[in-house]
Amino acid sequence: MKLIHLSDLHLGKRLKTFPLLEDQKYILKSILRIIDAEKPQAVLIAGDVYDKSVPSAEAVQLFDTFLNDLARRKLQVLIISGNHDSPERLAFGNRLMEYAGIHLSPVYDGQIKPVTLHDELGEVNFWMLPFLKPIHVRRYFPDESIESYTDALRLAIRQMQIDPKQRNILLTHQFVTGAETCESEELSVGGTDNIDAAVFDDFDYVALGHIHKPQNVGSNRIHYCGTPLKYSFSEEAHIKSVTVVKLGQKDDLKLETVPLMPERDVRRVCGSFEKLRDMANETQDYVHIVLTDEEEIPEAMGKLYPVFPNIVHLSYDNTRTRTSQVIEDLEDAQKKSPLEVFEALYEMQNNQPMSDEQRSYAQKLIEDIWEGEK
Repeated sequence: MKLIHLSDLHLGKRLKTFPLLEDQKYILKSILRIIDAEKPQAVLIAGDVYDKSVPSAEAVQLFDTFLNDLARRKLQVLIISGNHDSPERLAFGNRLMEYAGIHLSPVYDGQIKPVTLHDELGEVNFWMLPFLKPIHVRRYFPDESIESYTDALRLAIRQMQIDPKQRNILLTHQFVTGAETCESEELSVGGTDNIDAAVFDDFDYVALGHIHKPQNVGSNRIHYCGTPLKYSFSEEAHIKSVTVVKLGQKDDLKLETVPLMPERDVRRVCGSFEKLRDMANETQDYVHIVLTDEEEIPEAMGKLYPVFPNIVHLSYDNTRTRTSQVIEDLEDAQKKSPLEVFEALYEMQNNQPMSDEQRSYAQKLIEDIWEGEK
């Protein structure tokens, strides 16, 4: 069975003051061309369809057009809500839409029933688990001990009564421990929303949403496809793509990526004011201008508009700003958890992040020290 894995469309999003709806229309058309070339049996959309829980009329219309385009291709489409979506609004009309092959995850009520599709090898069960917090699960299982996001997901999955002999695919929208994040994601302070990947052991593929960079967590069996567009300058180096999933028999899984080329890129441009002002080629990309001049240039942004009409942000990198950054870093460290500060120090000293095992060990040491001081 061939599948297309998408997530985090964030329809209606803005980049600072710039609306991205036209860019999103462009990239959705590119995705449709990839679907036509790959000819999948199903398309999976793992949450954050919209950027706001009450999306704009234009964003809803864009998604409506995309769903109609998918339905005309006689595809099965499975969609869950993410933390940016309203589960109730996204689920509207889900039973009616099933006749067109569009499966929308209902609001979580303690029970998840699979959508079962068939290929030449037999049945494949798709379990649609929308974004959950511990409070959502406690509501239906008040007698269970649910202290963390991992506890909540483990219990929600246990209630599914999965047959591990069959092929099972999970769509979910959570932050799995070990995933690499960027500044455009909404994560809890101190990593309290982390999910242990072990809760997904019974699934042949976990189609994840929430993290914007495409990546595996542990193996290709647990995979973030990432966003179709860059939604912050922290994503400048990301290579956006569509994930093509090929599922054979049990333990036969292959992933391929098809790159997505945006109409306008998101990037930083660095140099002196004179150098940037005299650049010959006007660019339509969304840019963060970083000026290296020691003195502030009056009305620099307005003077650079002829060359860079889509300036999102302008800043300086010089002796003064680098001194200020050192002070800001010290103040920022005071706001971080002890583990986050230790992780940053470790990475600075070793030029690589801590492993999951090292992180767990450090967390235990910190907790033991705190317990001893009480």
